[in-house]
Amino acid sequence: MPSKADVKAWKAQLVAQAEQQILKLTDSDQFKKYLNTLAKFHRYSARNIDLIYTQNPQATQVAGFKQWQKAFNRTVNRGAKAIRIAAPIIKKLTPAEQKHLDTTDERAIVGYRYLPVFDVAQTSGEPVLSAKDFVKENLADHQNVTSLYNVFKDYLNQQIDLKVSEVPLATLNGAKGYFQPSTNEIVIGGDESDNALKLKTLYHEYAHSQLHGLKSAFKDRPRAYQETQAEAVAYVAMQNIGVDTSNYSLGYVATWAKDKAVIHSALSEIQQVSNKMIELSDGLTKQLGLQEAQKEPEHDLKKLAAQSLNKSYQGLQKQVQQATNPQQKLGLKNKLNDVHHEISNRTQKQLKAFSEQNPAIKQPEYNAAKTLKR
Repeated sequence: MPSKADVKAWKAQLVAQAEQQILKLTDSDQFKKYLNTLAKFHRYSARNIDLIYTQNPQATQVAGFKQWQKAFNRTVNRGAKAIRIAAPIIKKLTPAEQKHLDTTDERAIVGYRYLPVFDVAQTSGEPVLSAKDFVKENLADHQNVTSLYNVFKDYLNQQIDLKVSEVPLATLNGAKGYFQPSTNEIVIGGDESDNALKLKTLYHEYAHSQLHGLKSAFKDRPRAYQETQAEAVAYVAMQNIGVDTSNYSLGYVATWAKDKAVIHSALSEIQQVSNKMIELSDGLTKQLGLQEAQKEPEHDLKKLAAQSLNKSYQGLQKQVQQATNPQQKLGLKNKLNDVHHEISNRTQKQLKAFSEQNPAIKQPEYNAAKTLKR
């Protein structure tokens, strides 16, 4: 059994490795990988996001061994290597400890333990669906992207100290939008034809308003630093709703990635605003009904004619065969099963009606002795 000194050294090494990986974020590709991790695990602390990113940059959803079994009906694959995340050790304070720490809090964090968790890719079992799957599917419709932009703009305009307005792109000198700190106003190119880019621009400028406004502690950051932060927040927000932003440039972070304290501060600031943005977006997508699976017209089976029902069945069979995404394949199989049941039910009703109309026709009696052997 390892000694306390060994365990302490191992924990320190784990954190040190995470810091070294974060310090390497000096180009767009690596930074995008980190932001992808941030978008997937926005409810985790900055420390745990760093730890997850360092150990498995491709991780998308993590949970403990038992949680996978009980909450998701999945099992961790044999030989899977655990990802370690930090969990606070909270202690109830005695009056003497409260006085020593100069606090009135009844409880305090006295340390951390590193718990093993596993990514969904390290498990097998029932598919795990999230709201993001439905949002991404629904936002394939450009009208829904526009609706999300409009409801987000309206939400911001309801705030006391922040306003959003639109002007023609031709008046913005090549920009898509800007944030004006002196008036705390966001201005967007209203005639931008790319709906996703328009939404991302609003996210970007909102990040500026939160990070670099006149009252912000970070308002004096260098221009390149500010732009990278705002673009990072916008990237995370778009990743969260499943909209592809791979064609949008993030820029380089080398200007501020050389100093450990600076980069951790910058990433912490990005995380804070990203979390707020994600929570806002989640609330707005629920409000718009985008976190619900859209009911396809052809899936209203009761109203389909027999020919259309059979055509739907054949089409779904082909889609199941061609599907490569396990979650998508399961959804198609469920739809196929529904169509199969409807066809079966209709056939049974037709047979019953036929037998009632033709009582003289009887089904042959079943004789097990006469059945053919295969």
